[in-house]
Amino acid sequence: MTVDDDASGPTGGEQGTFDPFSLGRRLRHLRKERGLTLAQVAEASGLASSQLSLMENGKREAKLSHLQKLARIYGATFDDLTAPVPSRRAQLEIELERLMRSPLARAKGLPVVRISPRMPLDVLESLVALHRELARDAAERMATPEEARRANAALRDEMRARDNYFGSIEEEAAKLLSRVGYVSGPLSQNLIGEITAHLGFTLHHVTDLPHSTRSVSDLKTKRIYLDAATTREYEPRSVLLQALGHHVLDHAPPANYGDFLRQRIETNYFAAALMLPEEPAVRFLQEAKARRELALEDLRDAFAVSYEAAAHRFTNLATRHLGIPVHFQRVHESGTIYKAYENDGVAFPRDNLGAIEGQHACRYWTSREVFGVPDKFNAFNQYTDTPTGTFWCTARVDATPSGYFSAGIGVRYRDSKWFRGRETREHSVSNCPDPSCCRRAPADLSARWSEYAWPSARTHAHLLAALPPGTFPGVDDTEVYQFLDAHHQI
Repeated sequence: MTVDDDASGPTGGEQGTFDPFSLGRRLRHLRKERGLTLAQVAEASGLASSQLSLMENGKREAKLSHLQKLARIYGATFDDLTAPVPSRRAQLEIELERLMRSPLARAKGLPVVRISPRMPLDVLESLVALHRELARDAAERMATPEEARRANAALRDEMRARDNYFGSIEEEAAKLLSRVGYVSGPLSQNLIGEITAHLGFTLHHVTDLPHSTRSVSDLKTKRIYLDAATTREYEPRSVLLQALGHHVLDHAPPANYGDFLRQRIETNYFAAALMLPEEPAVRFLQEAKARRELALEDLRDAFAVSYEAAAHRFTNLATRHLGIPVHFQRVHESGTIYKAYENDGVAFPRDNLGAIEGQHACRYWTSREVFGVPDKFNAFNQYTDTPTGTFWCTARVDATPSGYFSAGIGVRYRDSKWFRGRETREHSVSNCPDPSCCRRAPADLSARWSEYAWPSARTHAHLLAALPPGTFPGVDDTEVYQFLDAHHQI
C-alpha cells in the first residue's frame, strides 16, 4: 500500500515528533532494503542525488511532497517512514546523534562526531556506551545530597547578588498577562484558564498522578495533568503556572542538579509574577510604605494568595522597588530550614558547603518562637538581637500534611519603621552560631540527665539518601512514562 496524496505525516499533523536525522536514517534503511542506489532513486523521483543525500544524513528537512514521492518509490506508507528501523546500526546512529546533541553533552563541551556509513560498528557501539555511562554517572552525581547542597549554595549567592529580582521573567509574565486582558487584583481562575489555552495546553485533573510529582506535562498532546485530590501541601494555581513556566521559559531537561534547581527557582518566580504581578504589586507596596503600613497580610489579601507566597514575593520586590534589604525563611516545626533567602546581612546557619536549607534555625528567632504563640491566626512580630545586628521579623504558622511550617520575612532594625507591627514589645537575643546559644543543652539540664538519657533518633532519611536517578531528580521516570502511556490511550 502506498501513501495517499492527502495523507498527513511528519511534516503535517505529527510535525516536530521526528527529527530530520532519525527520519533520514529511516529513509536510508528503506532505500537499501529495496536494493536501490541514490542515483536510481534520484532518477525515479526527480530529486537530485545530493538533495537525497542531505535528507538521509539529516542535514535537510524533507518536504511533504518529497516524502510522498519517496513513499511511492519504496512502496511504503508514512507509518513505514516513521517506524523504528530494525537495523541495529541505524538505531545506534540515531541514538548517538541524540546523545551528542543532549544538554549534558553540550554542557561538557563534547564534540559532535560526523556519523558516516564508513564508521565501524564497534566504534558506534563504543561511542553510544560512553555517552550512556556519562549520562548515568551525571544522574547519580546530581542526585547526591552533597551535590544538591553545593548547587543550592551557589544559586543562593547568585540570588543575593541580584536582590532576588529576575527582570526577564517579570517581562515574560507581564506580556502574558497583557495578552489575556489582566487589569488588576487577584488572578482569577478564568484568566488562568485563558493563559493555559493561549499557550496551547489543556488541563486535566487525575486521581493517579505519580506520587513523586506535583504535575506532569505531556508535550506530545500538550496536556497538563494535576492531582484531582485537594491538598494544602501545594497551591493548585501555582503548580499549574509553574508547569506552564517551563514552556514559557524554554527549559530543556536539566543537565545537572544546578540546572534542576535553577529551573525550580525560575518557574516558582514565574508563577509568583503572574499571581502577584509586578506593576500592581509594587504600586500597592509603595503606597503602604508611604503610610508606614507595610504588612504581608495586606499583600496576601489584595492578591488572594497564601501568606508564604506573599512573603516570598515580597523578597522579589522589596530591595529593587522599595530600597529595603530583606530576609525570608520557611521553617518546619522541628526547626529545620526548608527555604531561605537574605541580602540584609542576617547570619543564617550554613553547612561546610555553604548551604542553608537543611540547617536548624536558632530557637530564639521569630521563625521558631512563632510556634509557641497561642494566636495562630495573626502574624507574630519580634525584634531579635544577633551578632550581626538587630532585626525586626514577622512570621505566621500554617498547617500542611507534612506538619506545621512558619513563613515570614525580616529586615534590619532601621527598616522596621516602614512596617505595621513595629511597635511590638516581643524581643529576644540570639548568639548563634555560638553553641552556647541553643545548640548545647543548658549546664544544669546536662548535669541532671546526660548520663541517663538514651533516645532513639528519628533519622531524616531524605537528607541522607540519594534521590532516585532519572531525567528529573527525585522523579521516577518509569512511573511517569507508564502514567502518560495509560492516559495517552484515553
